Amino acid sequence: MRTGRVQSRAFFKLGQTNRDAFRRHRWISYYLDRPVVRGVDIRRVDHTRRSVIAFGDKFLNGCVIEPHHHRRGQLICGATGLIVLSTSGGTWVMPPQRGMWIPPGVIHQVRMVGDVFLLSLYIEPDAIEGMPNDCQVVTISPFLRSLMSEAIELPLEYNLTGRSGALMELVQHEMRQCPALPLSLHFPAEGRLSVLCRQFVERPNIHETVDSWADALGMSRRSFTRMFRRELGMSFIAWRQQACLMCAMPRLAAGQPVSTVAFELGYESPAAFTLMFRRAFGNPPLVYLGLR
Repeated sequence: MRTGRVQSRAFFKLGQTNRDAFRRHRWISYYLDRPVVRGVDIRRVDHTRRSVIAFGDKFLNGCVIEPHHHRRGQLICGATGLIVLSTSGGTWVMPPQRGMWIPPGVIHQVRMVGDVFLLSLYIEPDAIEGMPNDCQVVTISPFLRSLMSEAIELPLEYNLTGRSGALMELVQHEMRQCPALPLSLHFPAEGRLSVLCRQFVERPNIHETVDSWADALGMSRRSFTRMFRRELGMSFIAWRQQACLMCAMPRLAAGQPVSTVAFELGYESPAAFTLMFRRAFGNPPLVYLGLR
């Protein structure tokens, strides 16, 4: 007992930031060292008569899962690496330690940046009321992460009573509590504006202007700004900044220096880029991405 108290005091002397880093490092090490649990195609077991089934799988850096969809909804959570999910309507970026909700039937492509150990929950449509109709990057609490870790150890047709059933019931309750994160970038469904938006993310630059886009579409500045907000629900300036942020994260996760990414995006200095990133997400880039 005395040893436990000493360790507890030492742990809390680390400070909140270091305690969080310690927990994160311990969790990452646990999954990188363990074998894959049930790394099989969901289509082979989709018939399983359970509302929620769980998988664990490992993916190598650069792995791309071509466009596909699931009959069930999917909640994923990664210990390491970064995931870029793309649909016809936008792009979502999931940094380490976060999660992503993918509704049933949504066609999506997935790209891994860095080696990824992925926890996945597949949920029957309408099994959990109130789940979003659109893809969302979400916060995954340490508690839910632990529940997901336990869930992948259960048999596919786990006992609905006792500990297994209670665990999965608790998983479903906790899924409703995941706050959404601003880590998405939406595109118009079609038309010339959609083409411009997709061209921008291929070569993002923070200095692109409303006037240049309006001219490219043969519109007045006022008509363009109205149309842009109607199509995307935000101003051109806000979308441009979000696009630069979304494009920066995979590059940083791949190991590019902050200075290189900042200058490629058109920022005058790494400090200017870092300030913008901190204002958007509350932490500098490398801290937010778990790289420091």
